[in-house]
Amino acid sequence: MAKRAGRQRNQLPTCYYEGYLEKRSFKDKTSRKLWTCLCGNTLFFYNDKRDADYIEKLDLSGFISVTDDSSQDRNLDAARLNLQMKDGNIKFTAPNAEARELWKGYIHSVSELSVPSSLNLLPGQIHMLLEAVEKEKDRKKNVPPPVTSNPYVRLQADMPACYHPVSRLEAELLLEKEAKRGNLLLRPGRDGNSFAVTTRQEHDGSIFRHYRVSRRHEGGFAIDVDSPIPCATLRDVINYLVEKTDGVLVPLIIEEAYEKNISFIRADYENGETTVQQPPPNPPSLPPKPVLKPRMPTPEPEPVVEEDFYMNDSMLESEKEKEDSSAVAQLQPVKKVPLMPPIPASHKLSFTTPAPPSSSSTTKDLRVRANTDPAGQIPLAALSELKLKLEQKGLCME
Repeated sequence: MAKRAGRQRNQLPTCYYEGYLEKRSFKDKTSRKLWTCLCGNTLFFYNDKRDADYIEKLDLSGFISVTDDSSQDRNLDAARLNLQMKDGNIKFTAPNAEARELWKGYIHSVSELSVPSSLNLLPGQIHMLLEAVEKEKDRKKNVPPPVTSNPYVRLQADMPACYHPVSRLEAELLLEKEAKRGNLLLRPGRDGNSFAVTTRQEHDGSIFRHYRVSRRHEGGFAIDVDSPIPCATLRDVINYLVEKTDGVLVPLIIEEAYEKNISFIRADYENGETTVQQPPPNPPSLPPKPVLKPRMPTPEPEPVVEEDFYMNDSMLESEKEKEDSSAVAQLQPVKKVPLMPPIPASHKLSFTTPAPPSSSSTTKDLRVRANTDPAGQIPLAALSELKLKLEQKGLCME
């Protein structure tokens, strides 16, 4: 089976017990003999004892019970046990009965933080279980929340520049190799939840020192020495070590060089040669187009309210003036004029009989009047006849 990438052994919690176990779960069709390590409250499985990377792990936080399995194995010396978890049962086969009792004792003690009384173990083995329980209690006290939920270290950018994701041995080799650049670096801790500071100094040879930096429950970090030194952030840890040593400790910061130009390797398929080439320079950029400012909309002229005007308005005004003047005249006092007796009208009327007009003059007169009469309401001939009748009537009355 291919190895699964995981933390190396030197980065795992303290190992309480280890040995070969044959593992078989409901998903496994056949049992597999794996090197098993109980580190903290987790079982780590390796293909071989010498492997550095584990292939599987089993968290015991869902532990319910561990009991003997009385079924017979082909190997008469082998002893089986059942590990009941919340998500299923897992069967193990230990090399012998004594190893089975030790596995049962360690798994139960680490999961329940107490040594079970129903175990066939020697007093020295019981004492080993008690020590494992005390170590596990101390480890759980120092276990902070996951790194992703920590408010101080959420991104790689929050790490100091001298942080290097290396193991203890790799840190020593790196400081030995880069001695001219610095002699102090920050690295991950062994348990995966803490950090460590590795330093190197010369004194009849290279002297390496490692300081554990643990997380605090109330927030921040602490340098674990005889008198723990609290620090708010990892940067404060590095600054404290540099200041307290008067600059003797120098953080190891490796700045890789970057290329100044873009280049690539192109192969010539005709002659099989490869050459390093650079892309052509970018063409000169055109000046940006002028930005046209949006035209402001011209305000519309206010509508002109046309007043209604009629031809007879002047007539109405003149009539109104006449009415006003008549009203004023009525209000003024009227002068009384003495009445005089009427003058009798004379009954004698003198009429002169006009000479009858000639036909030629009459026709001319009618034509002229007909043409010159603007009203055109009563013909002039009718007027002349009416005048004659009135004269005849006046003669008769005499």
